Amino acid sequence: MVNIAFIGFGGVGQALAEILMEREKSLSRSYGLNTRVVAVADMMKGSIYDPDGLDVKNLLQAVRTDGTVEGIPGGPQAKKGWSSTDTIIHSNADVIVEVTFTDVNTGEPAITHCRTAFEHGKSVVTTNKGPVALAYKELAELAEDQGVFFGFEGTVMSGTPALRMPVETLAGNEITEIKGILNGTTNFILTEMEKGFSYEDSLEKAQQLGYAEADPTSDVEGYDARYKAAILANYLMGESLSHTEVECEGISGVTVDQVQDALREGKKLRLLARVKNEEGTVRASVKPERIDADDPLSGVTGATNAIVYECDLAGPILLTGAGAGLKETGFSLLIDLIHYQRERQPAKL
Repeated sequence: MVNIAFIGFGGVGQALAEILMEREKSLSRSYGLNTRVVAVADMMKGSIYDPDGLDVKNLLQAVRTDGTVEGIPGGPQAKKGWSSTDTIIHSNADVIVEVTFTDVNTGEPAITHCRTAFEHGKSVVTTNKGPVALAYKELAELAEDQGVFFGFEGTVMSGTPALRMPVETLAGNEITEIKGILNGTTNFILTEMEKGFSYEDSLEKAQQLGYAEADPTSDVEGYDARYKAAILANYLMGESLSHTEVECEGISGVTVDQVQDALREGKKLRLLARVKNEEGTVRASVKPERIDADDPLSGVTGATNAIVYECDLAGPILLTGAGAGLKETGFSLLIDLIHYQRERQPAKL
């Protein structure tokens, strides 16, 4: 049995809880993954801990109707009002699902949550970019020293396995370059501008459809893609690269004339993240680029994400899929939980 504590219980955490509840039997049968939610700690929704397990259906119903988890009944050992840190340290959780709202500039509180969990012998799965973009080397070494699992599949392309796929299925290749469309909001805007709409109108439509936040700065200035480029460099290229070292230019200065000019030349304008190993030196950038019509990324339209791995043996490998979405991101956490289970099974034989 894997005891789980949710640190943060917004849309992504709830999506994972729902998946675990709906697929309980198939996860047990197919992967030997049996989970028990023992705690939830959320700054806005309160906290509850029961070492014997919480009823996930009641948790979801309570948070969606009352906005809090503290109203649900617990067993005789249940405790309410614990902080996130208390929950990480004192609960009987084996895995911390870290899905808090985190400041991308500092990586907090997610970095501290991960460090605290590892120091207390607990594994972590997270969708927060901060810990991997800003403190990957430290956290990965700490997790290894403590013999615990660190999963972060959802940090680059949500449920599309942009990290685990190259590590596992492209093993044996040297990946010389990674390039990708890693932000669906900006790709949607540029696709709309190809239809002749202005940047402002395209952004407004993206906001209406829920692709862009009310404050779209992180997306349109390239900051979101910059963090993802740093993660790719750190995890797949073995580099210790800060996001501040990634050259970054967004699309807020792109005009519809520039997009249309590219089309007339038989090209597409895309916001590309690039990570390249040049004779042992890894460099990364995020900026709008004109790409040829026969480039595998030129046909990626709308809010879709895509990534190309340039491999010395397999050649260019294209991976495409959703880069956002609650269920998709919840699924990325499930991917990590399944691999956590696979890693721990041999020790129990």
